[in-house]
Amino acid sequence: MAEEILTSQVREQVGALGAADIVVGIPSYNNARTISHVVRAANAGLLKYFPDRRALIVNSDGGSKDRTREAVEAAKLEARELLLVQYPLQPVHRLSTPYHGVPGKGSAFRTIFRIAELVGARACVVLDADLRSIAPEWLDLLLRPVLEHDFDYVAPYYKRHKYDGTITNSIVYPLTRALYGRRIRQPIGGDFGLSGRFLQRLLTRDVWTTDVARYGIDIWMTTIAIAENFRTCQVHLGAKIHDAKDPGSDLSAMMAQVVGSVFGLMETYENVWRNVFGSLPAPLFGFPFEVGLEPVSIDLPRMLAAFSQGCRDLRPVYQQVIPAPLLKELTDCASLPAETFVIREEIWAAAVYEFALAYHRRTITREHLLRSLTPLYLGWVASFARQTEPENPAQVEERIERLCLVYEQLKPPLLNRWSAGKG
Repeated sequence: MAEEILTSQVREQVGALGAADIVVGIPSYNNARTISHVVRAANAGLLKYFPDRRALIVNSDGGSKDRTREAVEAAKLEARELLLVQYPLQPVHRLSTPYHGVPGKGSAFRTIFRIAELVGARACVVLDADLRSIAPEWLDLLLRPVLEHDFDYVAPYYKRHKYDGTITNSIVYPLTRALYGRRIRQPIGGDFGLSGRFLQRLLTRDVWTTDVARYGIDIWMTTIAIAENFRTCQVHLGAKIHDAKDPGSDLSAMMAQVVGSVFGLMETYENVWRNVFGSLPAPLFGFPFEVGLEPVSIDLPRMLAAFSQGCRDLRPVYQQVIPAPLLKELTDCASLPAETFVIREEIWAAAVYEFALAYHRRTITREHLLRSLTPLYLGWVASFARQTEPENPAQVEERIERLCLVYEQLKPPLLNRWSAGKG
């Protein structure tokens, strides 16, 4: 690497540990309440499923003030967990280190990947520090495709509440699928497996000091894996129970970063997605099973109010971004009563594509553009929530599938206009 991001002290610690086959990375920031469980589950999974592999658990912490790092150092396997573990041939080491650079998940990943590179890891797993549903089996599922089947990138396939992951369901998954032709259901899932070859490729990129390193790092990795033809698969992990956020809460900054990353990558990989039509499923491993899910509450009146206000206050912005007929259809929805409120899939997908085009053309400043998408997004989520209230998970998934097909069907007009003038 041209730039060494690890301190000399951390390099000495890593050097003293020697080589490792597996690195498990856990980025954290004020996760003292949950991280001990994640570390113990990772430890148990490594000892049970990979007892003959030398492993290192790395906690890359962003300056926590709640004793997160102390919780990592003190994490112990309880007696009942020892019953699940084979005696290891190699010990599992733990290393807790602060990361340096842009505050955000990307800087934590960069630290983890650099350590994995130094120890010569064949496989690396990254896990969210706020997971409450992680089980030792997750380590087997995320690592084995890399270690035994030569996959480079293993994405999670979760069972999630229908109102959890709405940015993924409404924008990131259908747009990424339509662009690159691969059905990676959770492209920003947070828990991934990577090959040593793939993480070395990531380390050569110059994204680490950009805004992508704040919220867009997951979709950046997923897009590179697909667009650059790394071997990619998915694994069933059951439920993802974590500190979910109300979709109606203040998320404009996060959404701007995630969606901005997707739009920016469209420019990077234009020569790839221009030649892709339709989509194919990605290999999916593991056993699907039904799980109990924690409910995710949403504030429907608040989202509807934000949508209506946005249609009024941001109309001058939308007039620069959205063609008049489409804008009229969107704003007409704002006058609908709550009990019949709906935004059709075709309207929503077309609006997202218009924002992608406006981002590409720099119609207005990109930050202003991305933040102005939030009220429309809240309107879409409100429509989705109202329609899916009586539906079971399978029906909701069918609805998301229909939305994805709409994105795919509307891609040719996007292509025709991407390099053309405004219109």
